[in-house]
Amino acid sequence: MSFSIRLTEEERKLADSYAKLHSLSISEAFKRALFEKIEDEFDIVLADKAYEEYKSNPVTYSLEELEKELGL
Repeated sequence: MSFSIRLTEEERKLADSYAKLHSLSISEAFKRALFEKIEDEFDIVLADKAYEEYKSNPVTYSLEELEKELGL
């Protein structure tokens, strides 16, 4: 699938500069940025869920307890 986006001249120059800095094509730079953003937002959702679970049952373990539990 392909698509196009409209950029101002300043945005295009910035995107080109970023792509060149990382030795990427402009399309690969946009693709990576998109999927990194998706992954970041997914991580935030998981972190929020884990925090809510922790708030409902705030049990913590020391490193020693965790090592013992895991048999390390």
